[in-house]
Amino acid sequence: MTRVVLGSASSGRLRVLRSAGIDPLVVVSGVDEDAILRNLGTEAEPGDVVTALAQAKAGAVHQILDRDLAADCVVIGCDSMLYVDGRLSGKPGTPEQAALQWHSMAGRDGLLHTGHCVIRVLHGAAVHTASAAAVTRVRFSTPTPVDLAAYLASGEPLQVAGAFTLDGLGGWFVDGIDGDPSNVIGLGLSVTHRLFGDVGLAIGDLWAANPVR
Repeated sequence: MTRVVLGSASSGRLRVLRSAGIDPLVVVSGVDEDAILRNLGTEAEPGDVVTALAQAKAGAVHQILDRDLAADCVVIGCDSMLYVDGRLSGKPGTPEQAALQWHSMAGRDGLLHTGHCVIRVLHGAAVHTASAAAVTRVRFSTPTPVDLAAYLASGEPLQVAGAFTLDGLGGWFVDGIDGDPSNVIGLGLSVTHRLFGDVGLAIGDLWAANPVR
């Protein structure tokens, strides 16, 4: 029975998997994202950046799995960033940075890139690895100053890619999307399904092995 391991502390990614019939074990990678970004440099393509981060997270989680879990599991690593005006943005971290992010994207479109990596683990070894990036266009509205101040005060935009959510408070300020909504939340079901197939796993078997209680 193949256990699904989510290498992310993201509550949004966990909700996506649970709503799609899989209750994963969460193991946080602890990867130094800033170091990876520095190594990639500023000229790297957005899809390559998020894929490299996803691969690093999945790989780090594989290394810390206990023996029983590593006997038969699949690790999912993901990373999301928003591309607006030639600039790739992750988590803003502070209210000031989140405010700057919103001033740059309000009333405009942005491209939300999410990198995905799945590692099929058997008897402790990574026997198959597959990676891919997906992109979804997001059309942002223009929050009033009062609404934006309230959103920043909520704390939500500080620790999410691009300083917004689709499935939380930030959804009030999204006019629409073009593409997979689960990709915007942080784990694209369509691309993850394809990657599961690439490493020899069937979704029905994963449902049976990881039921949502």
